[in-house]
Amino acid sequence: YGGVYPNLAKREHGRNLPPLLQKALQESGLWQSNLTDDARENSEQNLSSASYSSYESYQSYSPELWEKIKKILSKEAGVFEVFKASLEHIARPNIDLIAVTSGPGLEPALWVGISFAEALCVLWNIPVLPTNHMEGHITSVLLDGGDEVKSRKLKVESANQVSHLISHISTPVQFPALALLISGGHTELVEIQNWGRYKKIGQTRDDAVGEAFDKVARMLSLPYPGGPEVSKQAHRAREKNLPQIFTLPRPMIHSNDFDFSFSGLKTSVLYTLRDHKKQTDKMTEDEVYDLCREFENSVTDVLLSKTGRALEEHGARTLIIAGGVVANTHIRQSFTALIQEKFPDITLRIPTKNMATDNALMIASAGYIEYLLHPENVSEKIKAQGNMSF
Repeated sequence: YGGVYPNLAKREHGRNLPPLLQKALQESGLWQSNLTDDARENSEQNLSSASYSSYESYQSYSPELWEKIKKILSKEAGVFEVFKASLEHIARPNIDLIAVTSGPGLEPALWVGISFAEALCVLWNIPVLPTNHMEGHITSVLLDGGDEVKSRKLKVESANQVSHLISHISTPVQFPALALLISGGHTELVEIQNWGRYKKIGQTRDDAVGEAFDKVARMLSLPYPGGPEVSKQAHRAREKNLPQIFTLPRPMIHSNDFDFSFSGLKTSVLYTLRDHKKQTDKMTEDEVYDLCREFENSVTDVLLSKTGRALEEHGARTLIIAGGVVANTHIRQSFTALIQEKFPDITLRIPTKNMATDNALMIASAGYIEYLLHPENVSEKIKAQGNMSF
């Protein structure tokens, strides 16, 4: 469709979550079935239709429990049937906590995940903790298999000034830290005094970085998702060492704050295309490559400038760059060069590319830290907050 339609996303989330959970439990070794081999094969064959023929099985969950779960999932059309078909013969796994994103994001989609987590809470009697999606991106830098993993004790101060002694994976995240979060829906700079202690110091005033990439791709009739496509074209311009044809502005690069604005840059691309069309009907391949390169360079220059000044003014010891746009190779390389050349005493932490885009592991990681700091936040009733902030 060229973008995300909230109600369609909601519907697909509901369809995919139960079988996805079943697959995750199987791959992690936490899946235990009460069915015979023949019955299990039959259930897998009929999973998509959520209808089972009668066969001998051991019912481990009471009808009263299913009625309670049905009520929880009543607003998610068709989810209860697939939920029950997927999980009614799976024993409670050895899991202590369920972390679920409560915001920010598209509320229709968030509600599906929250209802699903609350249903699991009832089915398995496992507590649920609401988790901030953006905090998940920050903690995604801990999920790097390349790091040497050591267990040590770390004192963490929570928001209510109560000290907790927690076990922590030793990674080169020294505080205070600064996080640049760049994704399809967000562009923000966050000061981090310690885990759980965040302060937003800058954000986009209009379009997010990923959103701007996608809109420019649409103007150029590139496939969706547009961000990676724009980057591919920009990379070709650098590979061919093309001369610069187009020049775009660097919006707010000299402003006295840490805010961003990419709507004007997007409009500049639109005007560039309009003016070019007056001269010739169609852009050449090299012209498309150059325009994508100039757009990517403009975005990167602004991100580098704002982040560099924030590092200086806030005395950060670690820079974390996270969010889906971090998968962009040029942006990753540019920030690596910035740290090496101008901030050699600061540690740069970037998630691996498969951990940069939205994923469940980062939410588990954020939930783990949140629980260690605030176990009282466990809740049986969670509300979706589309505009949740730090």
